[in-house]
Amino acid sequence: MTHSARLITPVLLVSCVIIAVSFAVRASFGVFQIPVAEEFGWLRSDFSMAIAIQNLAWGIGQPIFGAIAEKVGDRRAIVLGAVIYAAGMVLTSMSSTPLEHQLYAWLVGFGIAGTGFGVILAVVGRAASDENRSMALAIVTAAGSVGQIIGAPAAEWLMGFLSWQQVFVVFAGVILLLVFTLPLMKAPEAASKRELEESLGSVLKKALRDPTYTLIFLGFFSCGYQLAFITAHFPAFVTEMCGPIQPGGVLHSMGITTTSALGAIAISLVGMANIGGTLAAGWAGNRFSKKYLLAGIYTARTIVAAAFILLPITPTSVIIFSVVMGSLWLATVPLTSGLVAHIYGLRYMGTLYGIVFLSHQLGGFLGVWLGGRMYDLYGDYTMVWWFGVGVGAFSAIVHLPIRERPLEALNA
Repeated sequence: MTHSARLITPVLLVSCVIIAVSFAVRASFGVFQIPVAEEFGWLRSDFSMAIAIQNLAWGIGQPIFGAIAEKVGDRRAIVLGAVIYAAGMVLTSMSSTPLEHQLYAWLVGFGIAGTGFGVILAVVGRAASDENRSMALAIVTAAGSVGQIIGAPAAEWLMGFLSWQQVFVVFAGVILLLVFTLPLMKAPEAASKRELEESLGSVLKKALRDPTYTLIFLGFFSCGYQLAFITAHFPAFVTEMCGPIQPGGVLHSMGITTTSALGAIAISLVGMANIGGTLAAGWAGNRFSKKYLLAGIYTARTIVAAAFILLPITPTSVIIFSVVMGSLWLATVPLTSGLVAHIYGLRYMGTLYGIVFLSHQLGGFLGVWLGGRMYDLYGDYTMVWWFGVGVGAFSAIVHLPIRERPLEALNA
């Protein structure tokens, strides 16, 4: 087996580490919502706006960092992202007003963009062989779930003996350690001669004129809405809406004695289930139509979310929902990024996927902000859940007309 045909490579391993750490920190923010709001007496929407801005900055920064990586190199772009990410965390730890919290959220969001999917998936996509690309993208995506598994519980555990501000500083230090992994990360150029000769502007112009690219962009919106809303608000939602943990029950015997702990564990369960779901999506993406797989995932998400909100919310239903939704959580990412690479090529995959990811983060902004706003107005999240059901159904539909062929073939 040649080097190019190997699935597990240094590039893949380092990429997994970077994504896992970046997502561990990002996935923990929902745990801080109640402690921060209680310390300063903020409205729920104040903290939600900071996370919403963070998601928006992540989306805006993704194509920017993709272009930076394509211009000056992947590793330099990642170093820049890590430094910005850590600086945003430290400055946030010193903030005491909603405005400061929201201002520094821009830095955190741009930092996530520099250490997130747009840059990393492009590196992995170029380094992987054609037969391994879908699975390689899935493995890196699943690494984000490993971070999610440890992020929220780690934050909850650290806050047992540190202030939330000190936890932010600890996380900033961990992010900076990523820089030391980068010498092992060097991806070859994996683009055709035609792709290397084309300019970014030319490829962008073709993609933006292509209705398929627009459909992919629109379809990714609901993924961001659902993921960001659940990550930011689900721990608080579980804490307030779920029935008490029964003494002597299964959860109680596992050490889960409060709904606050259940909320953090629920986010971890989403991450655990997502590892299997994402790897399965990567396996299926090499064998079946990516657009139909995406339509099926969004349909399943819609049904699961609707059933959860319609049925009584209990500790058991929270666990079931977390596992089932988790299996569908990031399964869209290797399929969507793979679809972009398949249709538009690898040369400018970082920028092209970054633009598509902006839609994901616009959805994330709306999901987080709307969750806080609706909670402050009505005292619950019901309307936000149902809007998520609606946009999930929309995404399932818009993937169906996508033309799943390379762009040059379509234009031939």
